[in-house]
Amino acid sequence: MTAFALRGLLGRKLRTVLTAIAIVLGVATVSGTYVLTDSINNAFHSIFFETRQGSDVVVSGKSAFDLTGDSGVTAPSFNESLLQKVRALPDVAEADGSVNGQAQLIGKNGKAIVYGGAPNLGFSIARGESRFNPLQLVSGTWPKANEVVVDKSTASKEDIKVGQVIGVQALGPVERLRVSGIVKFGSVSTIGGATLSGFDLPTAQHLFGKPGKLDEIAVAADQGVSDPKLLGEIRSVLPAGTQARSAQAQSREDSKETDSFISFLQKFLLGFGGVALFVGSFVIANSLSITIAQRTREFATLRTLGASRGQVLRSIVLEALVMGILASVVGLFAGLALAKGLFSLFDAVGFTLPNNGLTLETRTIVVALLVGIVVTLLASLRPALRATRVPPIAAVREGATLPESRFARFRLPAAILLTVLGFGGLLAGLFVPDLGTGQILLYMLGGALLVFFGIALLSVRLVGPLAWTLGWPATKIGGAAGALARDNSRRNPQRTASTASALMIGLALVTLVSLLAAGIVSSFRGAVKDIWKNADYAITAQNNFNPIPIAASEAIAKTPGVVAVANVRAGEALAFGNKIAITGVDPPSQRMFNLDWKEGSPAVLGTLGDDGAFVDKDYAKSHHLTLGSPVPLTFANNTKELFTVKGIFDPPTGGSPFGRVTISDASFDRHVPEPQNLYSFVLMRGGQTAANEAALDRTLKDFPNAKAATRQKFIDNQISGLSSVLNILYVLLALSVVVSLFGIVNTLVLTVFERTREIGMLRAIGMTRRQVRRMIRHESVITALIGAAIGIALGIVLAVLLIARVDFIVLSVPVGQLVVFAIASIFVGIIAAIFPARRAARLNVLEALQYE
Repeated sequence: MTAFALRGLLGRKLRTVLTAIAIVLGVATVSGTYVLTDSINNAFHSIFFETRQGSDVVVSGKSAFDLTGDSGVTAPSFNESLLQKVRALPDVAEADGSVNGQAQLIGKNGKAIVYGGAPNLGFSIARGESRFNPLQLVSGTWPKANEVVVDKSTASKEDIKVGQVIGVQALGPVERLRVSGIVKFGSVSTIGGATLSGFDLPTAQHLFGKPGKLDEIAVAADQGVSDPKLLGEIRSVLPAGTQARSAQAQSREDSKETDSFISFLQKFLLGFGGVALFVGSFVIANSLSITIAQRTREFATLRTLGASRGQVLRSIVLEALVMGILASVVGLFAGLALAKGLFSLFDAVGFTLPNNGLTLETRTIVVALLVGIVVTLLASLRPALRATRVPPIAAVREGATLPESRFARFRLPAAILLTVLGFGGLLAGLFVPDLGTGQILLYMLGGALLVFFGIALLSVRLVGPLAWTLGWPATKIGGAAGALARDNSRRNPQRTASTASALMIGLALVTLVSLLAAGIVSSFRGAVKDIWKNADYAITAQNNFNPIPIAASEAIAKTPGVVAVANVRAGEALAFGNKIAITGVDPPSQRMFNLDWKEGSPAVLGTLGDDGAFVDKDYAKSHHLTLGSPVPLTFANNTKELFTVKGIFDPPTGGSPFGRVTISDASFDRHVPEPQNLYSFVLMRGGQTAANEAALDRTLKDFPNAKAATRQKFIDNQISGLSSVLNILYVLLALSVVVSLFGIVNTLVLTVFERTREIGMLRAIGMTRRQVRRMIRHESVITALIGAAIGIALGIVLAVLLIARVDFIVLSVPVGQLVVFAIASIFVGIIAAIFPARRAARLNVLEALQYE
């Protein structure tokens, strides 16, 4: 039977390849995800660990809690006099101090050089020849006073040369510095979209507003001195607010946030690989079912010759195993190409990531092969079991078909039960209180799988009416060929439903994402409309979310025509034992914002004073806060202060620019070193005019990282990041649509084989080749439209459930996008029909009439 199974595969090469493509794409997504995330992880770890090369111990400022990157708050700096104390210790061989921060390089066009959301890193270089310096000099010299070195990648992209004078912006206006050299970072081939700029220590301290301060001290031990001994020695001289860690421990601490991001990215992308494999399992099961149905007489003959049901089962499973192994191996290596493609995709949407070459781990090989093979075997079980039920007498029957399973009568009740249980799981995950994250994910994932299985089974009942309705245009456009296509799609509802279900899953998820995105955008637009009261312009960073220097708003306030400037600072603090987002505002914000006050009044914004605060309604409810309640805040620099609630407001559905607790900007600045604004809002005489906008642009020339925007432009800028994320989601979900496309191709090819004599008869009585192609094409489009209709409807239902649970999203149906999805499904049907239609049209009439 083994030889029989292998010969069967070789005899059906086309059908085998078309079936295997579904697994190839799914496995490629899994292996590509692992290769991508492992490559990013290795690149980041090289960066973090090479940064500490030559160091045994690192001294740094100690924050009161773990800080989030780009939160607007950094660890406290310390007095540079500590460096001499550390150098004086008996077991210290060498020590250098440094400061760092965000430093924007300014391009020839006068704009800040920004690549998506990548950081713009600035730092001091104490001595170029220092053992602690991870940079390599490519050309030029190390920086001296009023000089800068630039990374090779940025210099190449922006045509920056040694000796050129360029602008650099940190906490103040742009300063002009001479480029003394071009550098590269360690062994990493690319640091992604980040820009690097290095300065001598005094220049860096000036740029980052840290005169006489240091952020870190890198320490090397004398020969033979252990890390614990050196740590003990250093800790004995450390002042309050500082800490010492081994270089390895500091590298692990530096990589914590990145490791969390990579872990999330891996799970996120694996989810799409799972979707592609899930869709692929439908394609495989359907393809094998059709193939087995067409081989009824073949299996009956085997039974007549003495083959047992077990032998028939093993032959089918062996075919699936061989196909699964071959497809998984191809998919594994296709994942390498996909990983490169994903790097390019992230780069195209502004998420350029570090890369030090593709990494193929043993784990990737094992998991990808195992997943592909197991999914293929599981998908083949039902068709294989059906093949064992072929009776020997079928060998002598013309047109014999597979017998129905004894459980077939339970198909409808089972479909309804699965669907109900699935929606029950989704509702439990969304609305049952006090569930952990793991429980929520388990309920929702399990519920979604059951819903998809249940709807796929129920769709058999929907095929007849949907094919009749959606196929009506085909009868008008395609004439007799269109009418035959509609009848063909209704002839075998189970087959049509299985084929359409693969497309249904992908379109349901695309529709879900589209509705969620539309809801977020609609909510945000509504929130800005509700809160934005009198401001004419908003000042934000060029990339829309980075902090901007306070000096920029101070310069804006002096611009002719400016009536008032309201600033919103952003940061983090501890309150009631938990880390929260906090904001600081100044009195002019009273004129700019319109808040829904539940307690207090609009005057609160201008009268917070030194110890006043306002909070949002949910935070007040969860901590039982009312007017006059104390709110203890602990800041990153370890200072503490008690604030009094002076107001409670209800944010609009789309959120607000304020954190959970908001204090005055004066109080914020008292506790946050080097504070920066997240937004500044400007009120001008005459409102929004070309002259006013030109005046703001002239002022902001000294602050190229900042830009002015009207309310509509502000909204568009803020949601532009969502558009990039959506583009990634749509590309990833397109994989499942591609898998379903091959499912339609496979089904049509197999049905062409099955209907060879029928097509021959149609040709014999006068049907032209063009009409044959049209018939197959219309049948494909009808099948695709059935999948689209069910998928879009299901996606809307799932989105409504999710939006009902999420407070900050309103329901907004993007009718235009849904129409585009429906039209796209028509194109999927047309593309899928190209090969099968040509194959059907080329059949020789006489040979087709003799085909068995």
